[in-house]
Amino acid sequence: MTEGPIAARIRAKLTEALHPARLELDDDSWRHAGHHHEGGMDARPGGESHFNLLIVASAFEGQGRLARQRAVNALLAEELSGPVHALSIRALTPAEAAE
Repeated sequence: MTEGPIAARIRAKLTEALHPARLELDDDSWRHAGHHHEGGMDARPGGESHFNLLIVASAFEGQGRLARQRAVNALLAEELSGPVHALSIRALTPAEAAE
């Protein structure tokens, strides 16, 4: 499946800032199609509104889970304030990923 422009932008920002050893970004929007919430529809037509992220980077060494999530959220603030409705983040160090 071809990666959309939002996923490509997310991947580029994370790669540039964190130099990950592994980065898996899955568009999970199809699971949310037709779901409603207070502000409107959850899933955007064409997807790219809900993502699952697995990122393994040395940059996370010495950081707790919350600090890692905050770092990723800060890098993707523009996407999270607009087209991306939800981002599930699993951020690991290379040692943790090897376990």
